[in-house]
Amino acid sequence: MKILFLTTAFNGLAQRAWLELDRLNHQVRVQIATDAVVMENAVEEFQPELIIAPFLKKKIPENIWKNHVCLVIHPGIKGDRGASSLDWAILKEEKEWGVTLLQATEKMDAGAIWASRTFPMRKVPKACLYRHEVTQAAMESLLEAVEKFEHKSFQPTPLDYANPDIKGTWNRSTRPSDYQFSWTDAAADILKKIRAADSEPGVLIQLFDEEYYAFGGHLEERLTGNAGQILAKRNQAICIATADNAIWLTHLKANQEGAIKLPATLALGQDADVIPSDERSPFDQKSGATFQEIRYEQEGEVGFIYFDFYNGAMNVDQCNRLRETIIEAKKRPIKIIVLMGGEDVWSNGIHLNTIEYADNPADESWANINAIDDLILEIIQSPNHYMVAALQGNAGAGGVPFALAGDKVLARNGIVLNPHTKNMGLYGSEYWTYLLPKRIGTEKANHFTEQCLPWGTALAKEIGLIDDVFGATAADFRQEVKKVAHEIAGLSYFDKLLMAKRFQQKKDSRVKALAKYREEELVRMRVNFYENDENYDEKRYWFVHKIYDAEQGQSVEDRDWYSSRRKIYRRRKWESIDYDK
Repeated sequence: MKILFLTTAFNGLAQRAWLELDRLNHQVRVQIATDAVVMENAVEEFQPELIIAPFLKKKIPENIWKNHVCLVIHPGIKGDRGASSLDWAILKEEKEWGVTLLQATEKMDAGAIWASRTFPMRKVPKACLYRHEVTQAAMESLLEAVEKFEHKSFQPTPLDYANPDIKGTWNRSTRPSDYQFSWTDAAADILKKIRAADSEPGVLIQLFDEEYYAFGGHLEERLTGNAGQILAKRNQAICIATADNAIWLTHLKANQEGAIKLPATLALGQDADVIPSDERSPFDQKSGATFQEIRYEQEGEVGFIYFDFYNGAMNVDQCNRLRETIIEAKKRPIKIIVLMGGEDVWSNGIHLNTIEYADNPADESWANINAIDDLILEIIQSPNHYMVAALQGNAGAGGVPFALAGDKVLARNGIVLNPHTKNMGLYGSEYWTYLLPKRIGTEKANHFTEQCLPWGTALAKEIGLIDDVFGATAADFRQEVKKVAHEIAGLSYFDKLLMAKRFQQKKDSRVKALAKYREEELVRMRVNFYENDENYDEKRYWFVHKIYDAEQGQSVEDRDWYSSRRKIYRRRKWESIDYDK
């Protein structure tokens, strides 16, 4: 069946929907819906049998929805209407929420219902809820609705608020005032608002007489002080006292034109120098809630390393600290190290925001790519330990070869993998020219990295990119990963596994040394970074500043202007860079 996606962006949910329908052999075309004319032209050219809006912020033109069945994926329960569905669900502390697939009509979210699913709410950021529970519920609803559409005889249920099954209602779009709080409020109430506004638009706060949007809230139960007092900094996050406890904020975005989201101390600049440090080792098992970006747990002969990097971006410091944690873990009396990542995103490779902000983005890019290469090399060169990568969430760019460095790669059912960097103007490093062909062969590796399309877990397992897939939720997945790890550790022939691993690595090195793979990759990356031969600077700028168009992800009207010049925010100053010079 010919299906057209009209979507504001090809985000994780849209990618997952594309993968699910592609697996069923539907012919799916994706159109970034920048305006009504673009949508109308796409429909006229493609002549779809069905139109789906997985993530659409614009209204579908009347001449489209009147002449075609258009199904909208709405992140709300039956009857819920409005553009801030998840925000309100978190703010109102709903115990259960859901996803509804409804037919587009004149009124927003008021169309007939084709399918729906509900799920229990967790106290996690909005973006995490969207990437996990919402996406899973949306896929179940989507597949049900498509099957109903194919049967032709199905009639969707009109929205009727007299029906006791309809529990949702209309909610206006949230305003900045809906997220406002005082530091004299309870920590739980403040965290609720930060979670609702994360990852956009953020909660507006004032620090050092400047306004910032705050993101990445974590409860702190050990440090205390006067409400509003900045107590400490740790791993580029800052801790602020509340009425009863304290809260860590991992990221800030200055309330100024051109500002971007940055690790909190980086956004504060010199003001952060006066904040006292409160470092915590990944191996510190002190009780009480806190912000611990990397932590280690040990169960018998298995060590588990958790790393929760905001949105999966990994800067130089994070790569180095994770590598140091692995080195220290290897000194423990364990057989297996499981890299558990965070429960939201596994990794998206180098940190483009901190690179964009740097005084010299090329130098920062070079330092970042070498830091992640060092981290991956540490995983590969583990002759006395069996390394397991456990992907609870999506992985992209360098985050995919980072996972492939493990001896066994496990993934949660339904996550999306994007093992390519070409669309960011980069050749890629992270030993991908060794790790990807090693698992799927050179031909497939080149095909998929050039094609720049997302991979689903079913395909990834089918072709051997990953070893196994299970668990509908991150919690289920973690439980099963622990079971698998302990089973491997208990194998009677475990020592032979390590012998076979060492033998294979020696065999591989005879073909080409690891250092040679890295050298060849970095030769290409240096040209990308310092000569901008594939427009990495512009593409990075478009990505960081969220500038989109229908084909390349940037604004059509601004593309030429940004290709020759960009404005980069610096604390209390502007700097213009002319790319023509």
